[in-house]
This record gives sequence, structure tokens and C-alpha cells, in this order.
Amino acid sequence: MNVIQTDQAPAAIGPYSQAVSKNGLLFVSGQLGLDPATGVFAAGVEAQTRRALQNLVAILAAAGLGTKNVLKATVYVANMDDFA
Repeated sequence: MNVIQTDQAPAAIGPYSQAVSKNGLLFVSGQLGLDPATGVFAAGVEAQTRRALQNLVAILAAAGLGTKNVLKATVYVANMDDFA
């Protein structure tokens, strides 16, 4: 198992990694709309979604992968009014 870590996404704040790879698969931990440089959440659901996806792309890149390598993603929405 290989641990993946990049400064281009928020650091893990608990006993987990940004991502781990094993047997040709990459498992990415949940990403938030948090700017890794400032530690501040983006304002609004659209900006937070964009930031979370930027964080995901940064982790994928650190593993030598891109969005075309993603097989599954789970999205949690706190307010269904934000679901489009």
C-alpha cells in the first residue's frame, strides 16, 4: 500500500491519508471545499464544490492519475435545496 499526499489539497486532520493506492486502485478520502493554502472554506455551495473537485484533481495528479481514471464518486449534500 502506498500513501499519497500533496500540499495542493487540504492535509488530513485525523488518522487517515488523503489517498492510498493498492493493487492498481486509488482510494481518495473525502474532500471538502477548503482552500489548502488558506485553510478557509469557499463561500457558497458552487464555490465549495469547485474547490473540492480541485482538491480531488490535485490528489489524483499526485498519484499520476486524472479525472478519466475515476470509477466512482459519492457526493453528500447537506441541504437538498443545493442539489441540482
